[in-house]
Amino acid sequence: MTNTKQFENRVAVITGGSRGIGKAVATALVEQGAKVVLGDVLQAEGEATAQELNTKANAKVAAFIRTDATKYKDNAAMFKLAEKEFGGVDIAFLNAGIGQSNPLFAPFDDEADERIMDINTTAVMKGTKIALVHMAKRGGGTIVNTASFYGIYPEAYVASKHAVVGWTRSLYMLPKVCNVRVNAVCPYYADTDIIKFSPELAEQYPQLKLISKLPRVNVDTVVKAVLTLMEDETRNAQVLFALPGDVIRPHEFTESLPEADTPEARKARKEYEEAYPEFLKAQLAASIEAYDQEYGSN
Repeated sequence: MTNTKQFENRVAVITGGSRGIGKAVATALVEQGAKVVLGDVLQAEGEATAQELNTKANAKVAAFIRTDATKYKDNAAMFKLAEKEFGGVDIAFLNAGIGQSNPLFAPFDDEADERIMDINTTAVMKGTKIALVHMAKRGGGTIVNTASFYGIYPEAYVASKHAVVGWTRSLYMLPKVCNVRVNAVCPYYADTDIIKFSPELAEQYPQLKLISKLPRVNVDTVVKAVLTLMEDETRNAQVLFALPGDVIRPHEFTESLPEADTPEARKARKEYEEAYPEFLKAQLAASIEAYDQEYGSN
C-alpha cells in the first residue's frame, strides 16, 4: 500500500520562514511531502533553514529568498522563485510579523508607529494580492495568515493583529471568484525565542511582566492549527485559536445584527451575494493583466 503524504506535490511560500512558527510550519510541510520557499529579511537564518531542510530530505525541497514582505516586488520575486524552482504555488503562509512594543503616548515617531502596521498588517494584504494572481492562474490555492490571540503590547500591536483578522474575514467570497480559501491562525503566546526576554526587562514593563507569567502554547499546536486550515477545504474566512493545553478551536463571530436584519436588507444582501463574485472576477482579470505588465508573466 502506498503511504501518500498529506501535502505531496504541493508547493508553499512562507514569509517569516527562517525561524519560530514559520520554520516549524515549513518543517512540517516538507515532512508531509511539500516543497517550500522561505521569504524573510533574516538572510543568514533563512539560508540555513533552507539548507537544513534540504539536507534532512536529501533532496531539493526548500529554497530561500530575502524578502521584505512589505514590498510588492519582494513578494512577487518570492512567488516567481517558487514557480521557477518547484512549478507553482498552492499554499501561502503569510506569517511575517513583529511584536515590537511602542509606547502608547510619546514619542511621536511616525516611522516606529507605521512599521508595526506595515509589517503585521500591510505585508499580509500585499502578500495576499500577489498570491491571488499566482493562484488564480494555477486554478486555486489556500492562504493562511498569522494573527494573534490578543495583545498585551501597546495598542498599535493589538490593532495590527485585529486588522489581519478583519482582512481575512473580508475575503470570504474568494472561493467563488478564483477557488482560493483564506483563513487565519491566532496563536496564544507561543513557546519560541521570539517572545523570550530577561527578567530584568520584564520588571521594567508591566505588560512584559504579565506575559512572562502566562502559559505558553506549544509550537506543535500552532503547526497543527495551520496545517488544518491549509488542508481542510471546508474552512474559509475562519480564524482558529491555538491555545495552551494543545487546544485548537475556532473563534465564533456575530454574523448579523438583529437591528439591521430587515426584509429589505436580506433581499439586498442576497442580490449582492449573487452579483459580487462576477464583479470581483472582472477586477481579478484586470489585476492579472496589470501584474504581468509590471512583473512579467513568467
